[in-house]
Amino acid sequence: MTVQDSSLSPDSDITHRVDASVLLDYFQQLDASQPLSRLFFAAAVVGLSILILITVRIIVYRRCKRLQELPPNRIRPLRLQAQELVTSEEMQHFWINVWRGVGWLFTLIFVTTAIAGGLMATNFTLHLGSRLLALVLSILDYLWSGFVDYLPNLFTIIVILVIMRYLIRMIGLIFEGISSRRINLRHFYPEWANTSFGIVKLLIYVLTAVLIFPYLPGSSSPAFQGISIFVGVLVSLGSTSAVANVVAGVVLTYTRAFHIGDQVEIADVRGRIVERSTFVTRIQTLKNVVVSIPNSMVLNNNIINYSKNLGQTGLLVHTSITIGYDVPWKKVNELLIAAAKNTDGITSYPDPFVLQTALQDNYVSYEINGWTRKPEELPKIYSSLHANILDQFHGHDVEITSPSFHAVRDGNASTVAPVTPAEPAPTENNDDGEPSPSSTA
Repeated sequence: MTVQDSSLSPDSDITHRVDASVLLDYFQQLDASQPLSRLFFAAAVVGLSILILITVRIIVYRRCKRLQELPPNRIRPLRLQAQELVTSEEMQHFWINVWRGVGWLFTLIFVTTAIAGGLMATNFTLHLGSRLLALVLSILDYLWSGFVDYLPNLFTIIVILVIMRYLIRMIGLIFEGISSRRINLRHFYPEWANTSFGIVKLLIYVLTAVLIFPYLPGSSSPAFQGISIFVGVLVSLGSTSAVANVVAGVVLTYTRAFHIGDQVEIADVRGRIVERSTFVTRIQTLKNVVVSIPNSMVLNNNIINYSKNLGQTGLLVHTSITIGYDVPWKKVNELLIAAAKNTDGITSYPDPFVLQTALQDNYVSYEINGWTRKPEELPKIYSSLHANILDQFHGHDVEITSPSFHAVRDGNASTVAPVTPAEPAPTENNDDGEPSPSSTA
């Protein structure tokens, strides 16, 4: 039974409540005029409460038993895209606990109601029973009124969520078309599609949260606003490095420094790119070890990409040796080219070539260059090339050394080379065979 509370203003959120004095006066009047009516009413309250309680407990028991006997694969897990956040077994336990909680809630309500009805049967406990029943009814009235009043805000939140969900799906179809090259945009590369879609989706999520926030229950209360500010400060202070990695990951995407599967060298780590996530870049090294490098560190280091510019010729493999001046340079070139041609992984076209990179005091520096299209096998190619160079030079009795020479002088010999005299200019003869005047010195 509810009456209008005169102590509350018309603009108050709670306009109805149950007063214990009203129930007490009502039951006292029944006791004076109709003594048995109050007893019948109290018995009806107790009986109805026990009946509803038994019915609810039976329903909850059967539901929990059915959930326990249900195979876990019949319950859908909670997924976010391809990630399984909550397994089927965990969802099964969750729903069982929810039904048990509902059972205990109804048990508390109707047991309290039955006790209140029993207390109202006598004059000694009439006041206590009336207050207890009024308390239960006021709580139920408050919850129901709050739920009914919140329905417009709940409907608004649902509409916003539905609109944003279909907006994300529509934008996702556009970026999926760009990624699969069905949609071509000038100066927009397909590998940018996933990152760009992630940024747009994040902005939509933030906009959705801003739109929904005023419609949340208690959002206008100072306590809720204080907690929101406190959480925001904690996130801003603790996520500095995380935000730096996210921004670096976005920058790396748009710079197109590397792709998944490229052979790279980053921060003295050399290997194949196996994953590029929001926070880290993972490289599988030549020793089959996966190294995770934060994106901020990747952005601050030089990135050497061995797979970026293979083209038609491939990647240039090169190594240097030093040979003394006593060995003819043509012979050294022939031996180096032969070693490169015998190396697996170095292509025969374009042909390998040799560069004389330096003329030192005691030796010449040679550099052999060959082309390969297998950057993932560079250590093996270099090892084979060095082995073939040793075989070629040792097989032709050419010693790979860097000799040093010491000059011993008696102090009288000059270190300056003699000057070669200039040759006389050629003479021009007349028709008679005599030298012309212009030919004289």
